[in-house]
Amino acid sequence: MSEILFLSHRVPYPPTKGDKIRSWHLLSGLARRCTVHLGSFVDDPADWSDLDALRAVCGELCLRPIERRAALARGLTGLLRGAPITTGYYRDRALGDWVQALAARRRLDAVFVYSSSMAQYADRPSLAIDGPRVIDFCDVDSDKWRQYAKSHAPPASWIYAREARLLERCERRATLAFDAALVSAEPEAALLRRIAPEVAGRVRVLANGVDAGYFDPSGNWPNPYPPGRRAVVFTGAMDYHANVDAVRWFAETALPSIRAALPEAIFAIVGSNPAPPVRALAGADGVLVTGRVADIRPYLAHAAVVVAPLRIARGVQNKVLEALAMARPVVATANAVQGIPGAAQAGVCVRDAGEGLAAAVIERLEGDDSTAAAGRRLVLERYTWQAQVDIVAEHLLRGAPVRADAVAAPSGYAAI
Repeated sequence: MSEILFLSHRVPYPPTKGDKIRSWHLLSGLARRCTVHLGSFVDDPADWSDLDALRAVCGELCLRPIERRAALARGLTGLLRGAPITTGYYRDRALGDWVQALAARRRLDAVFVYSSSMAQYADRPSLAIDGPRVIDFCDVDSDKWRQYAKSHAPPASWIYAREARLLERCERRATLAFDAALVSAEPEAALLRRIAPEVAGRVRVLANGVDAGYFDPSGNWPNPYPPGRRAVVFTGAMDYHANVDAVRWFAETALPSIRAALPEAIFAIVGSNPAPPVRALAGADGVLVTGRVADIRPYLAHAAVVVAPLRIARGVQNKVLEALAMARPVVATANAVQGIPGAAQAGVCVRDAGEGLAAAVIERLEGDDSTAAAGRRLVLERYTWQAQVDIVAEHLLRGAPVRADAVAAPSGYAAI
């Protein structure tokens, strides 16, 4: 039986954030075909309680705690060494030693690396692996840092611009060193091919998926919103800068017009770890900040409209796919749907100005949601996880079939 090493910058389970959703479905899908050994970091103490799900599908595990202050201190040493902060943040001697020891005692047939920050553990001449090495960038992070630089004032903008420049060099090196480089959408692929034009043929799109069986609009969930209110909903991890920026901007530029036209409308911000600017919005008229919820589906099922007003974004937004799977009307910026071909044809309304977002939301609140069913059809046709796992298996395992003794991965999602 084939054995592969799977490296990810954040422990894949529970799949409560966009990157963890992707890594979990890829890991669990590969584990049904071969033995997968996982090396990863745990940055949320609550995740330690969910290790049984990983033990059920993985071979050996090396999970390293990552404390943000200490990791940031490691990352900042890169300012002195001319290296990206990101790679220093995820530098860990114990994980590196485990990778070397695992390769020495096991016959590893391939390596799958999730995110550019983990390439440092697989791009080593001393690593005894003869098989293919595949890296999943998901998004081209250097461009995300470049967007951060444009949206901040000095000195933060200087640091972000530096990070973009140096991380792009790391992305180029990894693309040259690995046998295949995956990204989540065609715009990301175009960026990566520009960064490493000599090996453009190694770059391939691996779209995100969504568990349409879990995100099923036919479920019967209680309404979590106050009686008589119509919820305009945003979902996501609310300590992530791009999400924080999105909800603040929407609350300032679009919500007042929506509330003036339809006083019963509320803006529900649903997601874990609300940053101080998000918590501050909770005191505003018509804004609900939930914090972590046990199950996101009731909040989507009873949403009158789902919004994704992202000004900073790369790749495929899971929040949009999940809303489409739940057959809800979606209003989004172009950035939020750039990685989802067919979104506009499936009924997603795309607007980039606050006034346009407000008008589109009001139109959907006053009208019907007949176009929302087209969103679920799009998900079922193009965005299942099984198809994405098959692509990765073809690169790593020559399309090895599902094992007869494969352990089924846990179904469902933890709290968000």
